[in-house]
Amino acid sequence: MYFIVNCTDKKGALNIRKANRDAHLEFAHANADTIKVGGPVLSDEGEMIGSCLICEVEDKAALDAFLAQDPYAKAGLFESVTSQPWKWVLGKPE
Repeated sequence: MYFIVNCTDKKGALNIRKANRDAHLEFAHANADTIKVGGPVLSDEGEMIGSCLICEVEDKAALDAFLAQDPYAKAGLFESVTSQPWKWVLGKPE
């Protein structure tokens, strides 16, 4: 099942994001079977202020357990994380 995940960084936490970016990217690439699409959310000025992911997992509990392993989450980067079940219609890889 797919979920769309929106993570909003804490205000003034760009230093936390930058300090953990390499570990986060390593985690993301190592879990490309789960993270189908992902990237930073940008402010109007082009600064990274959050993350958006599409993940494929068994259920919500599996998603929550997976997201808790992300170095960004472990570092306390996010002010909020929301997720919703999602149906892939356009652009789905075969």
